[in-house]
Amino acid sequence: MKYLRLMIIACLVLLPVHGMAADDGYGYPIPGSYEATIMGTPAALMPKLPAHIRTRHLVLNVFPEREKPPIFFYDEGLQCTFAYQKHKAPLVFLIGGAGASDQADKLMTMMKTFYQAGFHVITLPSPTHANFIISASQSRVPGDLTEDAADLYRAMETAWNQVKDDIEVSEFLLGGYSLGAVQSAFIAKLDEERKVFNFRKVLMINPPVDLYSSATSIEELLKQIPGGAKKQGIFFNRMLSKFGQFYRYGNFVAINEDFLYSIYTEKLFTKPETAGLIGLTYRIGLAGMIFTSDVMTNSGYVVPKNRVLSHTDSLFDYFLVSTHLSFYDYINEYFYPHFLKLRPGLTKKELIDSESIRSIEGYLKSSAKFGVMTNENDFLLTKAELDYLRQLFGERVKIYPRGGHLGNLEYKDNLAYMVEFFKK
Repeated sequence: MKYLRLMIIACLVLLPVHGMAADDGYGYPIPGSYEATIMGTPAALMPKLPAHIRTRHLVLNVFPEREKPPIFFYDEGLQCTFAYQKHKAPLVFLIGGAGASDQADKLMTMMKTFYQAGFHVITLPSPTHANFIISASQSRVPGDLTEDAADLYRAMETAWNQVKDDIEVSEFLLGGYSLGAVQSAFIAKLDEERKVFNFRKVLMINPPVDLYSSATSIEELLKQIPGGAKKQGIFFNRMLSKFGQFYRYGNFVAINEDFLYSIYTEKLFTKPETAGLIGLTYRIGLAGMIFTSDVMTNSGYVVPKNRVLSHTDSLFDYFLVSTHLSFYDYINEYFYPHFLKLRPGLTKKELIDSESIRSIEGYLKSSAKFGVMTNENDFLLTKAELDYLRQLFGERVKIYPRGGHLGNLEYKDNLAYMVEFFKK
């Protein structure tokens, strides 16, 4: 799967380039929003980080009585990664974006950065990741910010109880990127009530303002596929073939950040093709989330109700069905009906409105513990939403001139800013 993901990423970056960034004092070099989002940071512009750090793999038994379907026989508990110092230090909890595991590349870069700066660190998977849905989600239906925050808080308490006798902690800090950034805000609000951690600082990196709006923006990209989303299979195969022809003639031994940067100026893919591929990768991630949730709840949405899948069953047909389900399908046919049963009379608009930082804006505006990092050209934010972040957070928001969505997260200046934010 990781090789497939890299192939997809490589396809995404082979698009026309319209000049490098202006000399405005900010050294991140990639001007385009889509290009930056997919390519990330060239290795030469990342900080020098330790190759090995003192870590421990945590497997958390969040729900001891939970029975797991046979198809998920391999899941032994919630996976977290713990980096620890030998001295008393702050402990930072980090939450990744949609679909991220506890060892997602960006999380590992952040972990090493904070460890090098003297912090303890615990990384958690996203509530939309299969491992979290199976082992740590109470409802097993991801996407509600309030419920997901409660699930994450429970997981964090479980992780803390497992390590608290082994380290000395001076204070607790919290950070997250993309979806994990929004969830961090809701976790911090919950912590104001429960007071287990009393987070001194909370850093939100590239947060969406409204989950429905952001997911809609990604879904709209699929419309640029020739023939629309229904032709996504043909389109994807054509893009991989196009990339393969380029790669075959190159002098490259691996698909990595340096390789991607070296082909930055190539013009193999059009803007519509790039947009379609970004939307397609999102659909693949959404498919895994929907399938896992459906099996865990036995809802009959993708897999027939009461059908018990074993590890020998082929999942290919279920995968195909799941990839053709849009975000709107998930909301209208699965997510909203689930919550309507729990909250009779709930309207779809009320549910959608609750999945936004606007629903807790009073708390966010009044709390000095929050900081926000984002980019002027993050394609998941409209101009109005970017202005809203400026208005809501004032001097607490740091807006970089470029970087797309998370593209500059691993840039050395951005990482230095994160460390400085938590050290203040």
